[in-house]
Amino acid sequence: MHSFQIFILISHLLLTLTLGWYLILNMQWYSYKLERVLFRHKKYIWHLLYFLVPVLAYYTTGKYFWIYFYAGFLPALYLWYKKIDKKLVVTARVKRFFLFLVFAILIEDALCLSSKSCHLYGVILPLLFALLASYLFEKMLFLGFKKEARKKLASMKDLQIVAITASYGKTSIKNFLYQILSSHFNTYMTPRSVNTLGGLMKDVNDDLPPQTKIYIAEAGARERGDIDEIAKFLHHDYAIVGNIGPQHIEYFKTLENIRNTKMEILHSEKLKIAFVHESANVKPNEQVILYGSNIHNINATLDGISFDLLLDGKKEHLNAPLLGAFNAVNITAAILVAHKLGLDLDTIKKAVSKLQGVEHRLQKIEAGGKLIIDDSFNGNFEGMCASYDLANTFQGPKILITPGIVESDDETNIKLAQKIDTVFDTVIITGSTNAQILATHIKKAKKVILRDKSKLEEILAKETRAGDLILFSNDAPTFM
Repeated sequence: MHSFQIFILISHLLLTLTLGWYLILNMQWYSYKLERVLFRHKKYIWHLLYFLVPVLAYYTTGKYFWIYFYAGFLPALYLWYKKIDKKLVVTARVKRFFLFLVFAILIEDALCLSSKSCHLYGVILPLLFALLASYLFEKMLFLGFKKEARKKLASMKDLQIVAITASYGKTSIKNFLYQILSSHFNTYMTPRSVNTLGGLMKDVNDDLPPQTKIYIAEAGARERGDIDEIAKFLHHDYAIVGNIGPQHIEYFKTLENIRNTKMEILHSEKLKIAFVHESANVKPNEQVILYGSNIHNINATLDGISFDLLLDGKKEHLNAPLLGAFNAVNITAAILVAHKLGLDLDTIKKAVSKLQGVEHRLQKIEAGGKLIIDDSFNGNFEGMCASYDLANTFQGPKILITPGIVESDDETNIKLAQKIDTVFDTVIITGSTNAQILATHIKKAKKVILRDKSKLEEILAKETRAGDLILFSNDAPTFM
């Protein structure tokens, strides 16, 4: 084997691994759903530049391809990766994918070397093999983990499970319920925004303490049937369905589909009671209790919120050191479950008065004489508008940083732009997904379009002063 052939073999290995790296990075971004990577990606230009062009060039340009590969493609890919904000997380699944890919490359190269007519090593077949092998292997692991998790849940005889779903607010409800219950019950909640069947299974197997008495689990969905699977896995005793709206409308197509998917949370065989927000437009019955209309006189300021709640036929007044009028709904859902589990109202009120906000959800920060409100994990129309109403109570210049609503329709983003125009003096629009529609419909406020978020600090230093309010409203990774 001469030196040029060795160079080609090594280069072919590097090329295929690089393409595999781009592929698995995108798969990780989109929950390992190939259909979403192919048909629901927000930046198809990336697929063109970093996958299709190099593959086509490899098969059509002969030996000149390697000049482009080393001098053009690899440096461009490196610079692109430095700018994106959601890097590849090297999990066990990613490692297994690369093991399958290396195995396929080596087998293909060995077969090619043994054939006199083979002059070009393929890159598509190893990638397809690695994807298929990875899918089948992960499926087998998934079924094993699911069986193990079900066995563990069944062994915890005194465990009561609360499942929470909503278009938005489910993580806040989960955190508030945990804070209310944890001083009186041995309580555990799913971490961060873990809300898929796979994530819940891993949480049960790895982290759910065996002595837990109340397990609070968050349930999310991207398509019909997702929450049904979670309900039939958890067999929860109580359910909360929070606010339902057009979040992820691009996946579900209609609000009715979203509603029907969220209501799959009722499919637990052990379900006792479900507390359902009135936005679900369902009829109450012995198992379904509606809430929302029982909340009155909400007062939200930059110091906290207060509201009246009709409970057991009596009006109760509550205060919480949380920002945002919408949190009255989230707190109410938590109160209803806590009360059903036996906590008295005085205990609940005391816990509510000490509630801590969820990180990046209307989190108040003071720095350099500026009031900063971090609401970067809030990505729905109602919640974002509520935060704008809150900002409007501030006497001074108001600056907004937002990409708009990423997984929604143009109509909703137009309404958001109109709301923004009534409150803010300066709007920094991040990303490209909604840049044009927001810039077109924001008429009064000064607009700054920031496509490279690495320059945000520089822009803020230029556009803000001491005495300003700065609101981070929603955030979206670079690939959205």
